[in-house]
Amino acid sequence: MAKTVNGVDVDKLNALVETIKADPSKGKIEFRTETNWIAGAHSKTKIRGFVLESDEPKILAGSDEAPNPVELVLASLGSCLAVGFAYNAAAMGINIRLLDIEIKGNLDLRSFLGISDSVRPGYQWITVTCRIDSDVPREKLEELCSYVRRTSPVRDIVGNAEPLKIILESSHSRRM
Repeated sequence: MAKTVNGVDVDKLNALVETIKADPSKGKIEFRTETNWIAGAHSKTKIRGFVLESDEPKILAGSDEAPNPVELVLASLGSCLAVGFAYNAAAMGINIRLLDIEIKGNLDLRSFLGISDSVRPGYQWITVTCRIDSDVPREKLEELCSYVRRTSPVRDIVGNAEPLKIILESSHSRRM
């Protein structure tokens, strides 16, 4: 019978770790998305059969039919941290009764709107508040939190500038 902690199959998790230790190439994976613009700020993104929509709130000239892209970044960060806490707590034998993650980010729209080149278009700051209820001492939770912060792929993506290549293909250039 599989050992499950925090809803995580610990045997499967350990098997995955051992597989990648034995063959590091199995730890390199590619994720793909495809986004189609609908109109205005509204778009739909397909991910492995799932569809996520994005729009802007009315205050930002959107139709407010879905979260905006920067909200989805925060949602991705929160979801990734939740996975990190659940998986790593399970691996450490820590039972989590409650995990709530609240994330706030501050943007300065002047760069996005072409008003100023002196401010970054991305988040100026992001604050993550994690509320965890568990039987282990606070020191153990701080160790877990530090490990999750250090190993979270989305926290790394959000917190570190990485090279991004944008390739432009237009229907006009493909006809030539």
